[in-house]
Amino acid sequence: MTLADLLGPLLEPAFTFRGVSTSWAEVLGFASGVLTVWLVVRQHISNWPIGIANVVLLGLVFLSAGLYADAALQIVYILLGLYGWWQWLYGGAGRGRLSVTRTGPTEWIGLVLAGAAATAVLTAVLAAWTDSAVPFWDALTTALSLMATYGQCRKLVESWWLWIAVDVIYIPLYAYKDLYLTGALYVIFLVLCVSGLLSWRRAMAVRPEPVTA
Repeated sequence: MTLADLLGPLLEPAFTFRGVSTSWAEVLGFASGVLTVWLVVRQHISNWPIGIANVVLLGLVFLSAGLYADAALQIVYILLGLYGWWQWLYGGAGRGRLSVTRTGPTEWIGLVLAGAAATAVLTAVLAAWTDSAVPFWDALTTALSLMATYGQCRKLVESWWLWIAVDVIYIPLYAYKDLYLTGALYVIFLVLCVSGLLSWRRAMAVRPEPVTA
């Protein structure tokens, strides 16, 4: 049995609404995505393995919808998920658990420059070499998502602002691509991100940490 044989059923329709089919991968991605973000809000370490399963599912959804940058992004998310898992366990003082901190000025400059460069390069690549109908928005959300994931790995509270920006763009983008369930998922993500921002701010107030470089 090949990998395609194993993964193929996940792209079969789970249900159809107003003539638009929703795959099992999108349904399972919906459920695991909500659980993952809820666990991140609570700073629970199990968000990482569940999140890795989630990005595999969503990668299949994005690939089938022609959102190629988002599909490729899921591969990077797996690597970042492993990195974040290790960081949360051993990235704190004395190899202990990581605490919530703020993003330092140097880190912000690096993130903004990397995000702008990634957006420009990905937009050009998607426009020239793929049939993506939304190359700029696909590239921008990819770059912002990578910036936010890095911040999440490092427990930087401002990562929630980046995720909020991503969600605001993704919701109409997925509606445009007829991925209504995934669009609804990102509405829930938006609510959870606001909750996460408030929760991590409270965590910093209880146990303040020095600003990172």
